[in-house]
Amino acid sequence: MSRTVVGILGTAIIAVYAIVSGRWVATDAEWYRSLPRPAWQPPSIVIGIIWPYNFAMLIVATWLVPSRLSSTHQLVWLMSLTLSVGAALTWARLFYGPHSLLASAFALVLATLFTLPLLVIAFRVSPALGIAFVPYQLWLAVATSLAFGYATQ
Repeated sequence: MSRTVVGILGTAIIAVYAIVSGRWVATDAEWYRSLPRPAWQPPSIVIGIIWPYNFAMLIVATWLVPSRLSSTHQLVWLMSLTLSVGAALTWARLFYGPHSLLASAFALVLATLFTLPLLVIAFRVSPALGIAFVPYQLWLAVATSLAFGYATQ
């Protein structure tokens, strides 16, 4: 698979992630604001900073990965990215649509797990890229714990 194809496909997946999740998250803001917050929820400013960083880092990684890895690793990258994004979008839909808090939390568990191969591949491409990827992986873990926090309150 060519670098350009992987970059374009990965960028498209991330664009869908950003646009669709943004729309779903904005659908029921009043309901979300009415929920009791888990004590460990970071301030809104952190959330406002981490998401643009995560999307930008994912796009950069998607263009760097194919230039330095085999076609097999490129395919694993795209499959893991697709599965992780699909699970994250499932969280957004379940959480903000039918308010299925527990089911949405399990969707984030899957998103976090599907992202692990991306982290490993990022470190194989470059230690700097791997380190840049760590905040995304950590954020998914924090978001997963928050989702369970919301579901159990």
